[in-house]
Formats: sequence, C-alpha cells, structure tokens
Amino acid sequence: MAKQVSRHFDLVVIGAGIVGLAHALAAVRRGLSVAVIDREDRAIGASVRNFGFITVTGQQRGEGWRRAMRSRDVWEEVAAAAGIPIEQEGLLVVARRPEAMAVLQAFEATDMGADCTLLPADAVRARYGGVLAEGPLAGGLWSPHERRVESRFAVHKLARWLEETHGVAFHWRTQVRDVEPGRVVTTSGVLTAGRIVVCPGDDLRTLFADRIRALGITRCKLHMLKVRPPAGFRLPGAVMSDLSLVRYLGYSELDAAGPLRARLAAEQPGHLAHGIHLIVVQGVDGDLVVGDSHAYASSPDPFCAEAIDELILEELRAVLRLPDSSVVERWTGTYASLPHALMIRDAPDPAIRLVIVTSGTGASTAFAIGEETVAELFGGT
Repeated sequence: MAKQVSRHFDLVVIGAGIVGLAHALAAVRRGLSVAVIDREDRAIGASVRNFGFITVTGQQRGEGWRRAMRSRDVWEEVAAAAGIPIEQEGLLVVARRPEAMAVLQAFEATDMGADCTLLPADAVRARYGGVLAEGPLAGGLWSPHERRVESRFAVHKLARWLEETHGVAFHWRTQVRDVEPGRVVTTSGVLTAGRIVVCPGDDLRTLFADRIRALGITRCKLHMLKVRPPAGFRLPGAVMSDLSLVRYLGYSELDAAGPLRARLAAEQPGHLAHGIHLIVVQGVDGDLVVGDSHAYASSPDPFCAEAIDELILEELRAVLRLPDSSVVERWTGTYASLPHALMIRDAPDPAIRLVIVTSGTGASTAFAIGEETVAELFGGT
C-alpha cells in the first residue's frame, strides 16, 4: 500500500529518473527537505535503458559541454558514496575515413579538445589494435573525460542512497493527479511544498500537456543491444566511430563535418536514414552495450525491425574485432526530443519548474541542470 502523504517539504520532485534524482541531490546538498514522487516502483524509463555513458566529448559547445563536465564531476562524487562502480573511463573515437579524421583534427583544435589526444593511424593500431577490426583506418581521438556506470543498477542505487543517507522521502507507485502552487495532489493524498519541479521524461501528456505541446516536444525511439564478445575481449574505454561525428553536435556543427556527412550519405545511407551511430561500452561482466538508432514520433510504435539491428551490428563489426560475438539481449528506449534544444526549463508558476532533457543526454548533463534549477528556485549559484 502506498504511504499516505502528510509532510511539508521545501522541494517536491515529480519523476524519479536521473533528471528528478539530480534535482533532489542538488536540493539536499543545500540542506533542503525533499520528496520524490514516481508512479512506478522503480525507474524503468530512459534513465535505465541507455548506455550509462556520461559523455563529455562531443557534447554541444558551450552550455552542453559545460554541463557534461560538471555532471561528470558530480557522478564521481556520488558514485563512490552510493556504491555505484565506475565501470569504464575514457572514450576512443575511431576515424575510419580521412574525412572523419579531419573532423577530429578540427575538434582537437577547439577548447573542448584541449585535454584530448589526437592519434594517427599507426598509433591507434599500436595501442588498440587488439580490439580493432581490420580495414581502413585514418586515426582516432582519445578523450579522458568520459565515465560509464551500469545504468540499470546505478539509478536505483542512487535513489536508495538519497533516501537512506540524505533523508529524501520517496513515494513510489504514486500517481500525480494535479500540480498547483504549493500543492501536489496524488493518489496517496496531498503533499505541500515550497517549490515543485516536474521531471516527466517522455511522458508528455500527464502534467502540463498544453505547455509541452506548445513547445513542440516529441519522442525518440532507439534500438539497443547487448553483445557477448569472445572471452578476454576488453575495450580501453567507450568507443565511437565516424557516424557519431555527424550526430553529436560538438563534432557535427564544425565546418569539417560537411565532407564527412556527404561521404556517409553515399556509402551508408541506410545508417543515416535510421539515425544510427555507434556507441559501445563494456560492463564488468564483459558484455558490450551497443547502439543505437533514432526514430521520431509522438507515439513511437513498440516494434523493432531486425534490419535496423543488423545495420548497428554491421558498424560494430566494421570497427571492432568481434568474429564470434552474439546478441544476448535487445530492448528499446524512448526519450523526449526537441530539435535544436538540449533541454527545456519552463516556469508554469514562479514556484514551479517543468524540466525536460530533450536530447538524450540526461545521464551526461542532469546533475548540472539540477543545480541550475535549484539555484533558480531558491537563490544563489
């Protein structure tokens, strides 16, 4: 039976995905009392259906990159305290084509590339040849910034730590019926609050549906795979490839991305048509989490075409040496999406904020976003 709501809180957060938990963390670090409400009995949405990849390199220059750097630092702080293992560090971007290497050279020359290492083809082979597939190779880029956690466990551990260590009151299996200034009406009663933050993920119709519709937010469906590599196969860090360089804005907004995009359109039109780019991360169990594709609709269908998975696996095997790998798990994720906006922070009322990450970067940027929102609501920086 759901607990009856009775206390007053400084902040009530609706939604226990990573964005909601980030706001709860920012608030308790200020000494504020916090409650979190979620209609499920644990997070089951975008926050646990992804790579668990805190991506810095490749995030959009400016606010996106700054938020990712800050969130990476917060992840490191809370992971140790909450018993969340950091399973991988760093990112290798493999450039298969000269045009991709040109993008990496342009990126390395920006302020975002200052701590990254640009590698010619022979250096990439010397360092990482044991895991790379045979075939054309123009070079690569190593970034030390990235971290990887196992998201399907990490989000739950973070919630438990916030409850047990910081006194956050979680109300699971509780549906929010209405949000008013100072009041949240739920299926378990009315909860009162000084401030309210609504973090609905890709639920675009339950709360503030008219405001969300006016913003033009839709949803993105993506295919994800878990692949079992041969025994002893170990990545040096996360891996991306040429296709990522025309999708991640930190690369794709560079002038050098134009020629690469044109060549990919000629050589891999199916991949571009399905929004496919390659991310590969590895867990402590040795399995690889591989993806992904992108399809946009207000109500994404639940079906997974095998042809799309095969395109993802084709790119995987073109980049990594995986002759005997097998797919052991498949799933889809969905997240809120808005072209040309990484996130939305809307104010239905001076004491209420509606916060939606609209770029699939929740794990990478949420902690910084939470700090910004709490500062906006309670003052300070």
